[in-house]
Amino acid sequence: MKHFADLFTELDSTTSTLAKVAAMQAYFKVAPPQDAAWAVYFLSGGKPRQVVKTAALRALACEAAGIDDWLFDECYHAVGDLAETIAYVLPLDFEPSDVGLAVWMEERLLPLRGLSEEETAFRIKRYWRELDARGRFLLIKLVGGSFRVGVSKLLVQRALAAHAGLDAKRVAQRMMGYADAKVLPTARKFQALIAHTESGASDVMDAGQPYPFFLAHQLDAVLGEFDAKLGPVSNWQVEWKYDGIRGQIVKRAGQVWVWSRGEELVTERFPEIVALASGLPDGTVLDGEIMVWVANAPAAFALLQQRIGRKTLGKKILADAPVTFMAYDVLEANGQDIRMQPQHARRQQLEQILSGSELKLSPIERLQSWADFALLRGESRARGVEGFMLKRMDAAYGTGRTKADGLWWKWKIDPMTIDCVLIYAQAGHGRRASLYTDYTFAVWNRPPADAQEAQAVVKAIEKRDPAQEGALQLVAFAKAYSGLTDEEFKQIDSVVRKTTLEKFGPVRSVKPTLVFELGFEGINFSPRHKSGIAVRFPRMLRIRHDKPMHEANTLEDLKMLLKT
Repeated sequence: MKHFADLFTELDSTTSTLAKVAAMQAYFKVAPPQDAAWAVYFLSGGKPRQVVKTAALRALACEAAGIDDWLFDECYHAVGDLAETIAYVLPLDFEPSDVGLAVWMEERLLPLRGLSEEETAFRIKRYWRELDARGRFLLIKLVGGSFRVGVSKLLVQRALAAHAGLDAKRVAQRMMGYADAKVLPTARKFQALIAHTESGASDVMDAGQPYPFFLAHQLDAVLGEFDAKLGPVSNWQVEWKYDGIRGQIVKRAGQVWVWSRGEELVTERFPEIVALASGLPDGTVLDGEIMVWVANAPAAFALLQQRIGRKTLGKKILADAPVTFMAYDVLEANGQDIRMQPQHARRQQLEQILSGSELKLSPIERLQSWADFALLRGESRARGVEGFMLKRMDAAYGTGRTKADGLWWKWKIDPMTIDCVLIYAQAGHGRRASLYTDYTFAVWNRPPADAQEAQAVVKAIEKRDPAQEGALQLVAFAKAYSGLTDEEFKQIDSVVRKTTLEKFGPVRSVKPTLVFELGFEGINFSPRHKSGIAVRFPRMLRIRHDKPMHEANTLEDLKMLLKT
């Protein structure tokens, strides 16, 4: 645990990618395989299950430190992170141990789940005494289920490849599904990641192993720059960009596996796709989109969300949200990896494979100019799509978001936007723990008559007067924490601290003074929200210093967007 805690601290204290790779490489050089297996799991996105409740950890820390709840709360609000707060308040005395990460996870932490509260408390206090502040911080992150570290999976792959003397693409392929929570990391799995074999990936891959996904870059050029930046339209394969879950179908050894882009095995959640893919030839891997298809058209993503979180699929949900797979690439055909073939050649093979299949084939749009495509792109929302995907005809299928093997661009439609008012703020995490960066926004329930009526609402909020039924009020509808620069976050943090009205734990209610333009990818009705509206991927586009608060948008404006 000590060595992994030191690695975690080193990774968290630098923004240099070279330094991060070097730190991981040094760790893999000395770590036993069983510990390295768990390290790769966590560094590549594996999520620890919460085995001790946050409230229990907090109470134990107060008891061990001999402090009252109020003092712990004050410390937490100043620090902004539970694990860091506990690590600070615990007594400094400890008796270090050399127990490795694998033993900590498999013999100590995972078995905590299901123990009595008394036994759990006894063990946690004993474990704290074996660790310094760094180790305690990491332990709390692991048992509380909130571990995350500032490294990308690509950097982990680079570090492993450098450590083992392998091609990074080979390592990336072997790592697909490695962070699946259903299968624990083992020394054997780690050794398979870095093994030198001559006979190919089959020596280290299970039959259902997918390939790393190739990711597109956002195309931000204006239309007038397309010819110079992209060249003629004839060089590109243009397809619609669907709003679903990116996935792969793997058909090998007479079985079908379905994987999400998050490297989660989701076969059991989508029995329709398994049935549709059962007729594919063995040795076939398809890339595409998992989506709900209703009345011969793609349905809103909200309908697919009803399927995602369910453990059991009844007849009603299968009937209300029928799922299909829109295939747009083939990565393996007849058991051969064909990712390095050009886009146009893979497309031909995809069409042959899907000939006679009930799986959907992503249609290609063919027009004479980029201006023609821009006009067609304007129909995206009416078609239930997000814009276009542009794929160079000579592009190979790369690994991750890289331009080394070819180019894919996502030419998305502009986001929906709304002008709204900041009403709540919460401190961020990590390097933003000392700043208020997570915001809740509201719109008017109806248009204010004028600035004076809007200011009357602000004064009522300052006095804590409850809103009267039918009266003008601000209704919360979205939270966002991205889109601003560091300098802008500092400016807003200053405003939040000066205009705080009440504190609710880490959350502050603020006097409504600031208008923001919020962008989002989708919108739908939601009975779970007070506003009756839920927006998808909200982000702050700009602070509207130029717009008075009474001119912010209304609930009716949001509802109008539902019709677009």
